[in-house]
Amino acid sequence: MIRIKRVLVGFFSILALGYLGLMGAAFALQRSMLFPAPRSPLQEPPHRPGFRRLSPPGGPVVDVLHLPAEPGLPTMVHFHGNGEQISQLVELGEALHQRGVGFLAVEYPGYGTNPGTPSEKGLYEAAEVALADLRASGVGPESTVLSSRSVGGGVAVEMARRGRGARMVLLAPFTSVVDMANLVFSFLPTRLLVRDPMDSAAKAPAIGIPVLILHGDQDEVIPVEMGQRLGRLFPHATVEVVPGAHHNDLLERTWPVLIDRIATFARNGPEAPLSKGSP
Repeated sequence: MIRIKRVLVGFFSILALGYLGLMGAAFALQRSMLFPAPRSPLQEPPHRPGFRRLSPPGGPVVDVLHLPAEPGLPTMVHFHGNGEQISQLVELGEALHQRGVGFLAVEYPGYGTNPGTPSEKGLYEAAEVALADLRASGVGPESTVLSSRSVGGGVAVEMARRGRGARMVLLAPFTSVVDMANLVFSFLPTRLLVRDPMDSAAKAPAIGIPVLILHGDQDEVIPVEMGQRLGRLFPHATVEVVPGAHHNDLLERTWPVLIDRIATFARNGPEAPLSKGSP
């Protein structure tokens, strides 16, 4: 009996150590999973129209792609997904620019040619630098439309909470990093381990600006139910589910139609009937 107890104690000790090891690995590696940070071989932003580097005194270096709006029209400030960089957003920026809407894409620390290491705090700091530069050029919050894709939604929502924009567009947003982690690591205490929670769901009820959420019904990365849940949490949200769209082809699947939809929303034009999405 004593020998059996010793075997059981040893077995459960191994299990406990293995579980602790998984927790340690999840804590240590989570930022590389959340922010894979594609890098550019260039050392500086591309020498193309709209690309430039912001270097405010005492602040982080932030690369941006800025295509100014036509007089009287808003500027869309865009926060990209975790597998993108601003050099890949030229087509999106030009499409909106052709419709008169300004476009300002913000690079994250450690992405593209930006120095630094990505984190929730670092992404917010980069966003504030870009928005401050935009305000200095004469574009205030009342003419700013916050925009995002995937993980960028956490940045856009935080900037909206801080009063940095008059409208917001969220493409395939998640409710929080904790909720995303639970999809993959449901056997771990994710709420204790997550370092960058980006809890958009908790912030949404206090954000009263108009919000447009576009989400593919075949999204295999961020379930469409997350976008629908956010739509129910924002006081003034329109949720539009894109049939057949996955996570990485949400805009591209029906490109002209969705670009027109976003531009119309940004210009404060007629909106589709309010839809909170299905439960």
